[in-house]
Amino acid sequence: MGKHDFDYIIIGSGPAGRRAAKNLAKAHKRVAIAEMGPLGGAEINTRDLPYQIALDFANTYHKLMASPAAGHNSHHFNFPTLTNHIDTSIKKTSTQIKSDLEKLDIKILTGFAHFINDHTIAVDDQEYTASNFILATGSKLKVHEIAGLDSVEYMTPDDALKIRRLPKYIFIVGGGTTGTELAEFFANLGVGVIIMERGPHLLPREDEDIADILAEHLTSNLGVNIITNAKVLQITEDHMSKIVIFMSGSGKKMVRVDSIIIATGSEPFLDYSLENAGVDYKKSGIIVDKYFGTSAKNIFAIGDSLGSNDSSTERAQYEADILTENLLHHSKTSPKYSSLIRAVHTHPAIATLGLNELSATAHDQNYKKSTTTIKNNLVKTLTNRSGRFIGSTVIAENADLALEIHKLLTE
Repeated sequence: MGKHDFDYIIIGSGPAGRRAAKNLAKAHKRVAIAEMGPLGGAEINTRDLPYQIALDFANTYHKLMASPAAGHNSHHFNFPTLTNHIDTSIKKTSTQIKSDLEKLDIKILTGFAHFINDHTIAVDDQEYTASNFILATGSKLKVHEIAGLDSVEYMTPDDALKIRRLPKYIFIVGGGTTGTELAEFFANLGVGVIIMERGPHLLPREDEDIADILAEHLTSNLGVNIITNAKVLQITEDHMSKIVIFMSGSGKKMVRVDSIIIATGSEPFLDYSLENAGVDYKKSGIIVDKYFGTSAKNIFAIGDSLGSNDSSTERAQYEADILTENLLHHSKTSPKYSSLIRAVHTHPAIATLGLNELSATAHDQNYKKSTTTIKNNLVKTLTNRSGRFIGSTVIAENADLALEIHKLLTE
């Protein structure tokens, strides 16, 4: 035994934390994971897994109801059956995660973790020491200032799929990836959906022409009401419904709905006494060097704790692999994110590899664009002045699969 309880303690059991823990344990390091919530983090419990099940179900249901064979059947189905299926899948996966970690002799420390000093954390009322720490604490909902929000019941992206009864009308604040996915989910199930985005178009990180294709699908095929260039001013309620007051180009407006989802983005979860360990951070994320090292030489950070706008399981696992490879082999490899695919899991889906026009412009990268349309699928490819591939975006039913194939062809 060393002078510390563990060689590594990882805070957070999401995709970044689990991958790092497994890599280190396989190299015979003494490893523990501290987790204050259910094992698996947001990936398993509130985002990737439940969203995949819900979105696929809703899309299939909508297609069945829209087919001639459906006749005049109304939109009726047992919604709790879907939520029960999601719950069962989460529990089964969490049990498997626990088993996988225990097989590698990874100690699971259950409770809220906070630093005592750079080598010691307290998990609830028990203290543990480690030679090194890896921070993979994920993110939480970033709520903008909205009058009345603290006195009105609303949903977040983490609990929107846990409701037991579908509302008739729903208002979604935020037209990013998660807000758009939720808009399609509820609209596919026959809910009246209004989605509002502060910017000029849905999916502000995607190119406008790509976002417009998805917006046309949502409005024309699903009846979603999209409001852009708008800001929520106040949320209130009476005995009849919830009331959203917002400002758009034509002035102040009001709408009544049954439910509200706040999907205004996320920010890193940093409330675990980082200052006690000498770790520098800002509200936007933990400050790291290009090898994921923090200001404390034995503490590292990966995943959403860094505050990246590009939050994905693939990115989190990639950063864990880079970090643990460096730690185990004393190497100095920095991440190259251009090989990662970013996806919006709607139907059609959107997948981006490398740069799109927005990010190319932001990086002052000159580019040439070629666009190919096959049936209802669109592929947009960017090259630099010398003709080298720098990015591609696909919007199609299986966009991520199409982009994986495209990725192989361009390597």
